[in-house]
Amino acid sequence: MSAVFVQLRCKPGTTYAVADELYEREIVSELYSTSGEWDLLAKIYVPKGEDIGKWINENISNIASIERTLTTLTFKAF
Repeated sequence: MSAVFVQLRCKPGTTYAVADELYEREIVSELYSTSGEWDLLAKIYVPKGEDIGKWINENISNIASIERTLTTLTFKAF
């Protein structure tokens, strides 16, 4: 199973609430606060056989205070 990284842009003042919600859902392997255009960086492992886009939409993007996401898939290259 490969890691998927999701960058999250939150509504102003809601980053901590979004982070709390992600931890409550127990879906992130690691979660970081970041500087720049994105507020949070989540490392997740989508369950095998799941459609990644649908899974992220149903489990992450539906948090009310998330304005936008950017998903990066990883591949075993070496």
